[in-house]
Amino acid sequence: MSASTPTAFETRTVHAGREDFASLGVHAPPIDLSTTYPVADLDVGTASFDALVAGQATAANPIYARLHNPTVARVERALADLEGTEACVAYGSGMAALTALLGAMRLQGGRHVLVVRPLYGTSDHLLACGLTGLDAEFVKADEIAGKIRDDTALVVIETPANPTLDLVDIRAVVAAAGNVPVVVDSTFATPVLQQPALLGARYVLHSATKALGGHGDVIAGVLCCSEVDAAPLRQVRAATGALLHPLGAYLLHRGLPTLALRVERAQANAGVIAERLTNHPAVAKVFYPGLGTVRNSDLVKTQMRGPGCLIAFELHGGHAAAAQVMASVKLITPAVSLGSVDTLIQHPAGLTHRVLDEATRTATGITAGLLRLSVGIEHVDDLWRDLAQALGDV
Repeated sequence: MSASTPTAFETRTVHAGREDFASLGVHAPPIDLSTTYPVADLDVGTASFDALVAGQATAANPIYARLHNPTVARVERALADLEGTEACVAYGSGMAALTALLGAMRLQGGRHVLVVRPLYGTSDHLLACGLTGLDAEFVKADEIAGKIRDDTALVVIETPANPTLDLVDIRAVVAAAGNVPVVVDSTFATPVLQQPALLGARYVLHSATKALGGHGDVIAGVLCCSEVDAAPLRQVRAATGALLHPLGAYLLHRGLPTLALRVERAQANAGVIAERLTNHPAVAKVFYPGLGTVRNSDLVKTQMRGPGCLIAFELHGGHAAAAQVMASVKLITPAVSLGSVDTLIQHPAGLTHRVLDEATRTATGITAGLLRLSVGIEHVDDLWRDLAQALGDV
């Protein structure tokens, strides 16, 4: 590594994926909107088509945008750098990324998947509904070793978990899984706070719609992994047409230089708000890793580099109280999603986790009075003033 190679994470967020800018003579990421590419040499075109359909990262000719796009490839290189993996494969959404991974497991002969709850509601639903052809078995993290079968293809965990912020010990899960690959949905943490691949995870999943994009203007999903594991993911992407649109890739790449700054500011705000919520009479319980009030909170000091910017809190008044808060906020936006520069509040039982049956929601702590707050980068006193008045303060 040369002396000029950036090593600090904050520096890499600014410069990752821009290695070809000097040769291109540009300062901002170019957007290649071509749907097709001229094939002047048929032999080169045929060889390129075969390579891309087989899952190769690049070829002499991109052939067709469903197979490869230079703008998408650029942000993939950036995110692989930030996660510490050889490769990254980008999709049109986080759910498309998860679906592609499950499809790749199925094509390789897998029949069984172990899943630790809680996780994002639609991820849970996709795994449980049978659409992928995989038998999903929902287990606790400490049950994994005893549940591995000969046809187990994957172990799925999300940490911090959506929406209760439970933490799962990645190293322990990897050890329990043995030769079975582990995918970690690390959307809540981002690579600023957690790098699962460096802890042994085979795949790192992000809904890049969230903090990676950071501005509420792009839908995207990524899987970071080794180059060997990336090839089947690209094969599925090419076959299903799930490639991230180049404009989305541009917006995602544009958001990365401020990622560390955004996460640090939002996390600082979240710590203050979580403390204040703890002392509010309308609040029954606050779920925040920085307070030690979630499962395995001690992992904040080892696995993570901070508790993050998501808070969940349960109200004494149940559903009616939660609905009233969402109807009463004025500065905070009542909406699903997370990780944006602005603060969002939502009701998991009625929105993001509505697809789960009531028994599953109850078993995973998703009650009628639970709200999830994604803290943004506004001034913390303005946020608290708005939240306090929504909670009934005058």
